[in-house]
Amino acid sequence: MRVNIFYSGEFGKRVIGNLVNSDSFCVACGDLCDHCRELRPGLGNIITGIFELRNDLPDFVEEPMEYMPEQVPACDLILAIDLNPDLLTVVPQLAEKSGAKGVIIPVDDSRVVPAGLAEQVKQQLEQRGIECECPKPFCALDLTGKKSIDDFVKLGFGKPVLKVDLGHADEIFTHAEVLRDAPCGSTWFVAKKLKWSDVKDYKETISGAHHSYPCTASMERDPQIGDTILHEAGYIIRKSAEEAMENASRKNR
Repeated sequence: MRVNIFYSGEFGKRVIGNLVNSDSFCVACGDLCDHCRELRPGLGNIITGIFELRNDLPDFVEEPMEYMPEQVPACDLILAIDLNPDLLTVVPQLAEKSGAKGVIIPVDDSRVVPAGLAEQVKQQLEQRGIECECPKPFCALDLTGKKSIDDFVKLGFGKPVLKVDLGHADEIFTHAEVLRDAPCGSTWFVAKKLKWSDVKDYKETISGAHHSYPCTASMERDPQIGDTILHEAGYIIRKSAEEAMENASRKNR
């Protein structure tokens, strides 16, 4: 798989850092770091192009392609992260130009990526035969049946999947392992905080870790989901942990 990444802002940098898995990427644990991520291979080899685009643009951009790179490498998938709305409109042209089979447009702030615009761009892509998903938030992305999107998820990024072991009487987490990571990398930090914590306190443990990482999703209420996107991301990782707990509890019976 070959991936081109077009982004503006800090969230895009965080996703890239998680994919590459550099030594300096995750600093959430500070001096208590035990280098848990070192076993996870970096995937810099799949990234064929990284393009940081301006977000300090005029109120109306007449020719959005003028702000895009002239040369775009061939790729299978495009990640378009937090782009200026005028630049987002030409993502279908970028996809055709690079031969991409799929595009992921994550929505972590609906003020940056309005729902109507995301749907419009998605329709334009699909009319060109290019697969598209607009997960809100990015960690909501699951297997879709769309090959180019699923190939990315199968690399280990999207809706978090955890594996945990529970100790005597299911009272304590004795092991927590990341099988699929949130694209921002937060799942590793949540897993570390779960290990050796009390099962009865799991909601507080997860919430504290999720906020401390921190999650960068918007705290503005989103009309589509009826809550903030940050809260939605919190519910997603909590449900992932609950599913892992159910599996571990069944194994202990």
